[in-house]
Amino acid sequence: MLRIKKVSDIIGLKVFTDGGEVFGEIEEANLVDNKIDSWRIRINRSTSVANLFGNAKGVIVPHNFVKAVGDVVIISKAAIPVRELEEGE
Repeated sequence: MLRIKKVSDIIGLKVFTDGGEVFGEIEEANLVDNKIDSWRIRINRSTSVANLFGNAKGVIVPHNFVKAVGDVVIISKAAIPVRELEEGE
């Protein structure tokens, strides 16, 4: 049976990538035409993922990258930008 959650129940949930990496925490849902369009996620600064976003405190992830919502939120690793190596690295 499908369980429907309130958006207010999802705010504050921990976010992980589908690769098992800690990503952050849900801060806010962005609605368009009364449907969830995207999620604002506060990045967990103590993770390796945080390096990819520089000094940004958060990121907006489109809802289509969300794979599962339960006790935690799972997002697709495709939502994370790939950092290109510079010469000399």
